[in-house]
Amino acid sequence: MAITLVKEAVCAGARQSKACAILGISCRTLRRWRSAASLTDQRTCPKPRSYPHALGPTEKVAMIAICNSEDFKSLPPSQIVPRLADQGIYLASESSFYRVLRDYNLQHYRGRSKPPQKPSLPVSLHASCPNQVWSWDITFLPSSIRGRFYRLYMVMDIYSRYIVGWEVHLRESAQHASELIEKASIRQGIHSEQLVLHADNGSPMKGATMLATLQKLGIVPSFSRPSVSDDNPYSESLFRTLKYTPAYPSKPFTDIEQAQTWVHQFVGWYNNEHRHSAIQFVTPAQRHYGQDISLLERRNRLYEQAKQRNPQRWKGRHTRNWEHSSSVWLNPPKDKQKESAKLELVV
Repeated sequence: MAITLVKEAVCAGARQSKACAILGISCRTLRRWRSAASLTDQRTCPKPRSYPHALGPTEKVAMIAICNSEDFKSLPPSQIVPRLADQGIYLASESSFYRVLRDYNLQHYRGRSKPPQKPSLPVSLHASCPNQVWSWDITFLPSSIRGRFYRLYMVMDIYSRYIVGWEVHLRESAQHASELIEKASIRQGIHSEQLVLHADNGSPMKGATMLATLQKLGIVPSFSRPSVSDDNPYSESLFRTLKYTPAYPSKPFTDIEQAQTWVHQFVGWYNNEHRHSAIQFVTPAQRHYGQDISLLERRNRLYEQAKQRNPQRWKGRHTRNWEHSSSVWLNPPKDKQKESAKLELVV
């Protein structure tokens, strides 16, 4: 039948190799079949082997009965076999117990033990312009008193990486957080139902005062999953930049005023001077206020002109990618992660 189908496909204009690939055979196999005197299967089938030492049905039933007994119904074979040995009973090895339980569909969590729970997926948030999704968190700043830290509250826009608000306090408080968000919303002109505010599960983030303020301002709260460290990546990345910048003090802050002064200088540098790698090396302020589009277009024209002047240096390759990114995801779904990886490979 395969020989006939391939012959019909070739007569219709198809390539033999393509026709063989569809049938799951190679061209060499097709040639061997065509030249064979007989197409009957001449392979010798192996005879079924018997294992005298194998467990019999009676032994398997006894093993299942013991595993389901009151004393052992909540224990795995790794616990059952030693306990039986202490009682002077040997039925089979531990691996045999596991194998028999699998055969009888009993190799699962028995008794009161619960199977591992599938973790919930993180909330995926998308921003295509400034002031759609903000991320905020609190980090510690060292003080001159051992064991005492200042709390730095910092809010950033994930689309532009622009720091829209910050404050330094002596303690964590939902009251401080709500006042910071309210002042930042007023400065940015946030309207009701315009903004999503993402944070972790700390008490200042989920305090009653904070939630009441968000409800009053019409801001939708979003929280990371409990005990998950990478659901708030933008704020964590910002804090790393803050604490690893060369200007970060080598000694603790003497008082809260010094800490506030330094953070004020850092925010000015970060927003207006720092070229952020994730937004095509423009400053967060330029992207936040829409100045990056014309800037990236000028960069692209400059590179194209340089390529035209000396095309041998590029050897047919494209110039550097200065395209404006109009989409930012917080905890993107898997399909968006695959698309991003493909784009990176192409670039």
